Amino acid sequence: TRGTAPRYWSWTVRALWTCSVDRITDRLTGMENIRRYPERARTRRADLDAVLDAAVTCTFATVVDGLPWVVPMLYARDGDRILLHGSTGAGALRLAASGAPVAVCVSLLDGVVVAQDLFHSSANFRSAVVRGEVTALPAEESAAALDALSDGLIPGRSTETRAHTRKELAATATLVLPIRAGQWTVKIRDAPPSAPDVSDGSWAGVVPLRTVADRPVAAPWVADDVPVPESVRRLVDRYATSTAMVSATSAGFSAPSASTA
Repeated sequence: TRGTAPRYWSWTVRALWTCSVDRITDRLTGMENIRRYPERARTRRADLDAVLDAAVTCTFATVVDGLPWVVPMLYARDGDRILLHGSTGAGALRLAASGAPVAVCVSLLDGVVVAQDLFHSSANFRSAVVRGEVTALPAEESAAALDALSDGLIPGRSTETRAHTRKELAATATLVLPIRAGQWTVKIRDAPPSAPDVSDGSWAGVVPLRTVADRPVAAPWVADDVPVPESVRRLVDRYATSTAMVSATSAGFSAPSASTA
């Protein structure tokens, strides 16, 4: 019945948002021992880098006074480390930098998988979890790390702006989470719904989802003749997608035309 639908979807949510208990428990066994949906696990470092480089936001988690502390953050991968930043006034960040265990979770939703029943409906996704201990960079290293973080979000932006001021650097906590073997996991689902034992004849398939960049909107105080910087153009290109419409072959469903999209 409709009233019981949420329980059918609960397992999908747990599978998608992979910061689940079975991903981070038992420090001694390491993170290579994937228990839930092991066929979705990826073990190559290149797969981890691809997921981390495809996103710009993560969930940063640690423990403060015996309670979980979770916050969304911008990040960038810089070789074998993840760069994060926040206010030096954030007590939880100071605690994390002092040696508290942390975990960073990245999830990208690539499609909604529509089965002929609710129980087998799912999601296509890419996810990564990296755990360990962060360190706060000293002032002499923070500027370069913040430039790398900014360029990871807006490619090449650090070459177009003034340098960081001492006041700005003093107010910013620049954190580094090393990427170490045995301290990360990757899971990917990219498949149609499972074929039912007996089909009821209804439609089933995948609704692909993607992130795209719209036309840049200038701030109200920027003159009309000021060009969009190259870094912003690169950012838009990063999320550029083909304008070709994806055709839908099922009866009763068609992709919107360009005039109505």
